[in-house]
Amino acid sequence: MLHKNYDLIILDRDGVINEDSDDYVKSPDEWKPIPGSLEAIKKLNDAKKIVAVATNQSGVARKLFSESTLHAMHDKFEHLLKNIDARVDKIIYCPHLPEDHCDCRKPKPGMIKTLMKYFNVQPHQTLVVGDSARDLESAKAAGCDSVLVKTGKGLRVLAKSNIEEPIFENLMDVVDTLLVGDSE
Repeated sequence: MLHKNYDLIILDRDGVINEDSDDYVKSPDEWKPIPGSLEAIKKLNDAKKIVAVATNQSGVARKLFSESTLHAMHDKFEHLLKNIDARVDKIIYCPHLPEDHCDCRKPKPGMIKTLMKYFNVQPHQTLVVGDSARDLESAKAAGCDSVLVKTGKGLRVLAKSNIEEPIFENLMDVVDTLLVGDSE
C-alpha cells in the first residue's frame, strides 16, 4: 500500500499526465492534459514532493516527430503548469526503439535510477505512477513502489494482466490518496 513518506514521485507522461494516442502524441497541439492532472501535480508541489517525468518517446526514433518538437510539447506542459503556479522538477525521456536495447527504455529501470540518483533519493522514497505494464516493471526493476492509473492504457492493462500494484482512477486519485492526512 502507499505510504506518505515518498520524496520523489515519478510520473509517466502519455496516459498519466496527458491524453494518450495509439498513433503517438506528435505535436504540441496534440498534447492535451488529462482533466485534473496538472492540478494533481500542483498538490504534489504544495506538499513539497519532488515531481519528475520519465517517458518513453520512441516517436523520435520512428521519425514521427523531432526532438525539438518533443521539447515544444514539454514547453507547453511546463507553461500550462506555470499558469497554475505548479512545476515539474525534471523531465527525462528515452528516444530509442525497443530493438535498440538501451538501458533507459521502460521496462528497463534506467530512467528511474537516473532520477533517483539526480535527486539523491532511495527506492523506498520513490513512487512511480504509470498506465502501462512497462511503467510498473521498470519501477519494480529499480526497487520502487508503483501504482497503475486507469487513464491512458490503464484499462487495457487491467483487462489482460493480473496487476498486484494499487490501482487508481487517475493521477488526482493517486495524489489525493497519497496526501490524506498530510495537510494540517
